[in-house]
Formats: sequence, structure tokens, C-alpha cells
Amino acid sequence: MKDVALGIDIGGTNTKFGFVDREGNMYAETSVSTVKTAPGDVEAYLRYVYKEVEKLRETVDEELNIVGCGIGAPNGNYFTGTIEYAPNLTFQGVVPIIELFQQYYDVPMVLTNDANAAAIGEMIYGGAKGMKNFVMITLGTGLGSGFVVNGGLIYGHDGFAGEMGHIMNNPKGRTCGLGRKGCLEAYVSATGIKRTVFKLLADMTDDTPLRDITFNNLSAAKITELAMQGDPVAKAAFDYTAELLGRKLSDMVAIFSPQAIFLLGGLAKAGDFLFKPTKKYMEEYMFEIFKNKVPILPSALEGRNAAVLGSSALAWKEISEGKSNLM
Repeated sequence: MKDVALGIDIGGTNTKFGFVDREGNMYAETSVSTVKTAPGDVEAYLRYVYKEVEKLRETVDEELNIVGCGIGAPNGNYFTGTIEYAPNLTFQGVVPIIELFQQYYDVPMVLTNDANAAAIGEMIYGGAKGMKNFVMITLGTGLGSGFVVNGGLIYGHDGFAGEMGHIMNNPKGRTCGLGRKGCLEAYVSATGIKRTVFKLLADMTDDTPLRDITFNNLSAAKITELAMQGDPVAKAAFDYTAELLGRKLSDMVAIFSPQAIFLLGGLAKAGDFLFKPTKKYMEEYMFEIFKNKVPILPSALEGRNAAVLGSSALAWKEISEGKSNLM
């Protein structure tokens, strides 16, 4: 029998899960629809997830013993085990997700947001091995962040610290998914760069295939593809995005002085089109004593199921440390 942690990532569209041992070996993984499973009914949703987890376990030749469970979710509160007012989930209000899921697995369980889970995954399985001070930035539909200081995640007094995506870029700027004005993630994210492209199309006269693509049909991957082909609007969009990110990262370095900054997610797949200008602008805006000390690195979890690895790593970390606040 092999001891594994069950890693679960609850996303607005899909829920991913899998079985991971202490060394980071994935024994099986899959995903189910979060939206279609049981809209608004968290108990029906968890019943379905449990059945799918058990079906997946039966596909593994080796007998698996689930010794812990880590869950990553938007607005996941580490201290209380609750998901609180998540804007992109159909579950309303404060949802006691750990309490409800322990009806199916009587093992140590821990919850946090997806970026925090990714940060722990990077520290245990990825490029942050041996680091005690680093930052994980996830660039997907929004901008998530996890801050590791002295080997532990920063949660703050209420469990929600580290929301870099919702620091203010422009108080009279774009509306973010939570209805606030000018949040960084409304500019620096896969969604944000699409919005930037359409702003640039109004301001620039250059010929570009982007003029023939509707907003709903445009993707960050397509913008990256066109930037690689030399498209002027796509390149300008990355430069604008990188300047905003680099400027805010320089502020963040002045507060946390991390060993490294890791970027993960769809927008980070743009490679040098994002990394090089972001580093350039970060150094340009950086307080002198921090200049040229902090690398910006791609996540070593890219290409693997970072969400599941991160969630399972969170469980293994808590188990190994024997934390008393496990539910």
C-alpha cells in the first residue's frame, strides 16, 4: 500500500485532482466540471467529487492509502477551512468546504487559495527547493500570488494575505472581476492583456490580424503567437503588461526582499516576451539597494499539473510539520 496525498484544485470552470506521494510522483490525475456538476449545491458537488476520486483510485494498479488532503480554491481561508464569497464559483457566501469533505475522508485536510498552493508546490517539488524567501505569481484569468517568508506562507491575521492581484494600479482604471476599479489583475493577466490589445487597436493604426478577431475569440496564446511573428500591436501589449508588472514587482521587492520571483500560468508561457521586459522594468523602478539581486524565473512546475501538485504539497508540508491547526 502506497501513502499518497489527495490534491484538489477547485477552479471556476474545472476541478482537478490527483494522488501524489511525498516525493512528488503523480499516480493518477483527472478533472471534472465545477460548473456542470451541481450548480450552487456544494454538498451535491462534493458527493460527485468523492465518487470521481474513488473511480480514479480504482484505475491505479497499486493500492493507494490517502493520508491527507490539500485543497486549493479561490478565496480559500487556511485558518477556517472555508471558501468565502468566491466571485467565480457558484457556491455562495461562506462555504465550510473542509468540514463537509471530511465526511468522505477522515484524514488531515488543509485549504488555501490556488496561488498559495502553487507556491508550496514550487518549494517542495520545483525551482524553489532550498529557498525560504520567494514569491509565486500565477498569471491566468486573474493574477494570484503566494508569498513565502522564512519558509512559511504569509496568511495574515485573517487567512487572506498576499492578494497582489488586487493592489491598485489605477484608481480610475479598469473594472476587475470583483467590481473594483484599477486592480493589477485587470491589466496583468491573460484577460488583462486581451483588454490591452483592444485598447491599443483603438490607439494604433498598424495593420494586424488582431483587428479580425473578436474579444471572446482572442486568447493570450494567440497574442503570444503573433508577438513571435513580429506583430506590432501584440508586442506593444506585452511591453505595456510587462511595465506594469515590473513596476509592482519592484515595490514588492522593497517590502519582502525575496530570493526569487516565479511566474506560472498561461501568460507566463510567452517566455522572453514577458520575462525580459518585466525584468528590465523591475530593475528600472527598483530601489537601489535591491537592484540586480532578484531573478524572475519560470516555474519548474510548468507542463505538469501544478494545481494538483501544489495542493498535495500543501498537505504533505502540513503533515510533516504536524501542524495542530489541521482540520
